[in-house]
Amino acid sequence: MAISSNLPLLPAALFLLLLPTPSVLATERELKTFIVRVRPDAKPSIFPTHQHWYESSLTSLLSSHDSSAATATPPPPPSLLLHTYSTVVHGFSAQLTVSQAHALHSFPGILAVIPEQVRQLHTTRSPQFLGLKTSDSAGLLKESDFGSDLVIAVIDTGIWPERKSFDDRDLGPVPPKWKGACVPGRDFLATSCNRKLIGARYFSNGYEATNGKMNETTEYRSPRDSDGHGTHTASIAAGRYVFPASTLGYARGVAAGMAPKARLAAYKVCWNSGCYDSDILAAFDAAVADGVDVISLSVGGVVVPYYLDAIAIGAFGAWEAGVFVSASAGNGGPGGLTVTNVAPWVTTVAAGTIDRDFPAEVKLGNGKVIPGTSLYGGPALAPHKLYPLIYAGSEGSDGYSSSLCLENSLDPKAVEGKLVLCDRGINSRASKGEVVKKAGGIGMILANGVFDGEGLVADCHVLPATAVGASSGDEIRKYILSESKKSSATATATIMFRGTRLNVSPAPVVASFSARGPNPETPEILKPDLIAPGLNILAAWPDGVGPSGLPSDKRRTEFNILSGTSMACPHVSGLAALLKAAHPEWSPAAIRSALMTTAYTVDNRGETMLDESSGNSSTVMDYGAGHVHPQKAMDPGLVFDLTTYDYVDFLCNSNYTVKNIQAITRKKADCSGAKRAGHIGNLNYPSLSVVFQQYGRHKMSTHFIRTVTNVGDANSVYKAAVTPAAGTSVTVQPDKLTFRRAGQKLNFLVRVEAEAVKLSPGSSSLKSGSLVWSDGKHSVRSPIVVTMQQPL
Repeated sequence: MAISSNLPLLPAALFLLLLPTPSVLATERELKTFIVRVRPDAKPSIFPTHQHWYESSLTSLLSSHDSSAATATPPPPPSLLLHTYSTVVHGFSAQLTVSQAHALHSFPGILAVIPEQVRQLHTTRSPQFLGLKTSDSAGLLKESDFGSDLVIAVIDTGIWPERKSFDDRDLGPVPPKWKGACVPGRDFLATSCNRKLIGARYFSNGYEATNGKMNETTEYRSPRDSDGHGTHTASIAAGRYVFPASTLGYARGVAAGMAPKARLAAYKVCWNSGCYDSDILAAFDAAVADGVDVISLSVGGVVVPYYLDAIAIGAFGAWEAGVFVSASAGNGGPGGLTVTNVAPWVTTVAAGTIDRDFPAEVKLGNGKVIPGTSLYGGPALAPHKLYPLIYAGSEGSDGYSSSLCLENSLDPKAVEGKLVLCDRGINSRASKGEVVKKAGGIGMILANGVFDGEGLVADCHVLPATAVGASSGDEIRKYILSESKKSSATATATIMFRGTRLNVSPAPVVASFSARGPNPETPEILKPDLIAPGLNILAAWPDGVGPSGLPSDKRRTEFNILSGTSMACPHVSGLAALLKAAHPEWSPAAIRSALMTTAYTVDNRGETMLDESSGNSSTVMDYGAGHVHPQKAMDPGLVFDLTTYDYVDFLCNSNYTVKNIQAITRKKADCSGAKRAGHIGNLNYPSLSVVFQQYGRHKMSTHFIRTVTNVGDANSVYKAAVTPAAGTSVTVQPDKLTFRRAGQKLNFLVRVEAEAVKLSPGSSSLKSGSLVWSDGKHSVRSPIVVTMQQPL
């Protein structure tokens, strides 16, 4: 589950159709989960608590509305409410028919009635790759005491508490601010927590409301992890140092999270069929009330307006409480417009590679050697022997199913004793190998499709197997076809497993699967924000799940290697905890700014980072501000900070209604001043992005107003250096900022002018440059992105 399928982007207009008029909905009597936002001050004084008010409102609604459908509608749950929310938001979730949800809109105090979405999971050496070395006498780890008093909440599939990564040796008492709990359940005791894992909760009401009572033979009704994803992400964020660590002999060494002494709190919201908004929002609510400092969320879904997005709403409440929220960008790459979790108060993390890989080459009978990657750890193929090689798509009765090596698609007579080439797609990569193994195949070569490009992901296969890129797959198919045309020849091959290779170049590279911009909801806010290690990451793994994730895989390992933006996100979560520990006064916006303005865009060759899918140079739409550089982020010099009022102005300039804004911020908004003062791109963000609609014009211009806060030396002078995008001119006023004290804020204006470019109707072009403020010690870099659109 580390890498999800490409999730569709849902335009706002289509999303609103989820609340259609009852006359056009055939299944209007079907119960669905809705999240209801309320004004807390609207509670009538007759009710002692908000929950009493909610229960009474629902009882009144159910008894008075749609009574003709009472016999067709299943009875409501005994409590009526699935969850109540009181910290990051005010309101509740409940199961209603669509017509009941429409009726609830008219009740006093109701701000929004939002249909629930189902989210999916976005699924060492990385601390060393990031420059976090325990031997340093000074640096981020030392300055932050390894994050010892910070609490990271991981909202995911739960946790396997017995892992050494969560040992509490040498840790001090639980921070006194902590108000959380260790909630017991199946195979999880209240004593399963310790001074490292200080809290654990689970939320399943939304999941069970939609799917019925969970099957407790396959899932734990407790915070215990039956999937592995949550254990893995938690240990990336804050796992202790563990030696020796490896996966089936690969990546041997020390395993460690970003903030090894930070405390962890696990909030389990993801189950066999997904992660439900009502449960996710309940986890946000509980985490902030419990006293966490950072929330890590490696879960995503469709992109909708922020006032209809439960994750965006929960994250805003967390941000307002001073909690840093990082979320995975999604695994829909390498296509554009695939990035998710795009709210500007969320730090959106894409995935890159590190300088380690696991080569497993294919040697063809014609002597050609094809590069590949694998984590297969069982008996290798016989040395110096070539095996018969077939393409699965040529051997089954249904060429499409067999090409993908789907269940029961292969003919054992054709497959037995052979190496089988399978195409990537539909079923999981590891399950294709299981299909080949069941059919009697000796091994598998897994070929990327055109969409996947040349990006490779290593897997713990259940038989000798390796993954190859799209062009390599084409080459192997051509070889098989050419041999088949020879009367006396048979295509042959073998797989040569090379183990673990370090100091790989180039690195980092933007991972092929990593979701890309532009931001589908607000293109004037560059997303993703940055990238972090997300390919082939070693981290803790539960006992109950084999390393391939297949139910039939009975192998057990303390650590596993997974890939996805799910793995990139907790890297940033852990780094945010370290920065918060080193700078307790910094806001979540300041922490993100420090990470973004010190990020880099070149690899270990000194050249622009590559895009793994194509081998070409990557762009700001792939990596945002760049790759995180933790040591520089500790001392960024200047930061771009934000307040609640800045976000209210941003939402006003997004043309949201006052009620929409209140549904997100819990505050009444006066948008008249905001719309006079600026435009949507004037949010005090570390990156600058403009979208010009050409409409036949030859020249276009806009301006950005930004405010920077001095967090460096008291007396310092910063000078601006601009690298404009091709075809644009950029001026900065003033071009010198003189600070007299730490904490001082200064404003500057950036004017961007662009020449029209030749575009066909409905198309666009993108170019980028940068603005760097430097005082000789610090370099504060902001991308400048210019998008030209030719309307239809």
